[in-house]
Amino acid sequence: MDQLSANGGRMDSTSTSTRTGKKGDPMYSDPIYNGMPAHELGSEGWLKPWSGGNGGNCVEAMKLADGRIAVRQSADPDGPALIYTLGEIHAFIEGAKAGQADFLLS
Repeated sequence: MDQLSANGGRMDSTSTSTRTGKKGDPMYSDPIYNGMPAHELGSEGWLKPWSGGNGGNCVEAMKLADGRIAVRQSADPDGPALIYTLGEIHAFIEGAKAGQADFLLS
């Protein structure tokens, strides 16, 4: 079955286009979303900002072109990516430095 594309042309049902409208429009669908499969963001650009003696299971982060930060579990690179704003990451890091995340270690 054919679908009508956003520009009025025809596309077949195997199309993967999900972006419609312009950013800010109610019909806009951001291709990068919280919980998306991390592999859809590509394999380049993931960094391990810290690593410990945990057998290689680390948090990896990637700065996205729009300034947001993607985070994934290194042992599951195809698993979900959590997407944060720069402000959210900043608040988390500053809070961790101030001891507000110490409860996670006890």
